[in-house]
Amino acid sequence: MTTFLQRFTNIRRDEVPALMASVAFFFCVLSALMVIRPAREALGMRSGLDTVRWLFVGTAIVTLAVNPVFGFLVSRFRRISFIAATYLFFSASLLVFWALLTFAPEATGEISGRVFYIWFSVFNLFSTMVFWALMVDRFSLEQSKRLFGVIAVGGTLGAMFGPWLAWTYVDDLGTENLILIAVGFLMLGVVAASVVARLQPESLSEVDPEDPEAPPVVREEEVIGGSAWEGFRAVVRSPYLLGICGFVLVMAIMATFIYFTRLQMVAAMAEEMDRQTGLFAQIDFWTQFATFVLQLLLTGHIMKRVGVGIALALLPITVSLGFLGLALTGTFTALILLEAAYRAMQRGITRPARETLFTVVGREDKYKAKAITDTFVYRTGDVVGAWSEGLLGRLGAGLVGLTAVVVPLAVAWAGLGFWLARRQGKAAAAMQREEEATTAPRG
Repeated sequence: MTTFLQRFTNIRRDEVPALMASVAFFFCVLSALMVIRPAREALGMRSGLDTVRWLFVGTAIVTLAVNPVFGFLVSRFRRISFIAATYLFFSASLLVFWALLTFAPEATGEISGRVFYIWFSVFNLFSTMVFWALMVDRFSLEQSKRLFGVIAVGGTLGAMFGPWLAWTYVDDLGTENLILIAVGFLMLGVVAASVVARLQPESLSEVDPEDPEAPPVVREEEVIGGSAWEGFRAVVRSPYLLGICGFVLVMAIMATFIYFTRLQMVAAMAEEMDRQTGLFAQIDFWTQFATFVLQLLLTGHIMKRVGVGIALALLPITVSLGFLGLALTGTFTALILLEAAYRAMQRGITRPARETLFTVVGREDKYKAKAITDTFVYRTGDVVGAWSEGLLGRLGAGLVGLTAVVVPLAVAWAGLGFWLARRQGKAAAAMQREEEATTAPRG
C-alpha cells in the first residue's frame, strides 16, 4: 500500500499516518455539509429566487459579524481548542434546527427557512476554512504541493457520500433527520482533527532565541495571540493577501452565476420540498463523482509537475469554455456538464493549489486573514454575482450576455493566478534563505 501511494501520489512513508487522518477529517466535514446542503437549497427556494439574492446579502453581513468572534478565539485559545469549539458550536446549532423541524414542523415556514439558509451558508465556509487552516499550518509548501491533492480526495468522497445519503434516504428519514447524520459526522471530524494535531507537527516550528543553533521546537500549548481584528488589517496591508482575496472574489462570482441558473431549472422541475431535496442531491452526487475521477487521474502530480500558476489558471479556462458551450446550446445537460467541470476543477485542482498560497504566510495570517478571505470575501463575491446575474436577466441579456461578462473576467482571473504563484515562489525562497541563515553554524 505504501509503495502504491509513493508511486502515484508522491507520499513518503512517514507521512502516511498524518495524511490518512487528514483525509478522514475532510471526509467527515464534507459528508456533514453535503448531506444537508440539498435541504438548504429546498428551504431557501420556498421564498423565491429574488429572496435568495437577499439571503446572499444577509449571509455576507452575518459572515462579517462572525469573523471578529473567530479572531478572538484564535487569539485566546490553543489551535485544537478553537477548532473543536467551532465544530461543536455548529453541531449545537444543527440540533436546534432539528428540534424545530421535528417537534414544531408547523412553525417551519419562510422565515425559518431563510434563517437556516443563512446559517448553513456561514457554516459551509467556516467549516472548510478551519479544516484548510489546520492543513496549511501543519504541512510545508513542499508537502502541500504533493499532499493537498490527495487530502482533497477525502473531501470529494465525503461530498459524494453526503448527497448519496440524502438522495437515498430522504424519503424514509425525512429532511429533518438528515441533520442528525450531519452532527455525527462533525463529531467524528473533531476526533480526526485531534489525531492530525498529534501526528503532524506544525510546519513553522520556532527557533529557541537563547540557542539559535538548536533544532526548531514545537510549542503546541502556546496560543497565537494578537487582536481579533488582525485578519482585516493583514489583508489590507499585504498586496499578496489582497491578490488572494481578488482570486476568491472572482471565483465566487462565477460559482454564483452557475448556482442561480441551476436553481431556476430545479424550481421549474419540482415544487415539493423533499422532491427538490432529492433533485439537488442527485446533481451534487454526479458532480462530485466527476471531481473524484479528475482527482484520481490528475491531482496527485499536477501541481508538482506544472506548477501552482497553471493549476490556478485551469479553473478560469474551464469556466470560459463551459459558459461558451452553455450559450451555444442552452440545455440543462450543458449546465450540468458546466457545473460538474467547475466543481471537479475547483475541488480537485484549484482548491489544493489555492491553499498552498497560505503556506508562505505567518501563523496568525493562516487563521485570521484566511478566515476573512475564505468567508467574508467569498460571500461578498456571492452577493456581487447574485445581483449581477439578476440585473443581466432583467435587461434580457440571457446566456449570451452572461458569457460576454464571464470570458474577459476569466482572462483577468487567470492572470491573477499566475501573479500569485510568482509571489508565492519569491516568498518561499525568502523563507528558505532565512531558515538557512538562522540554522547555519557560526564560526
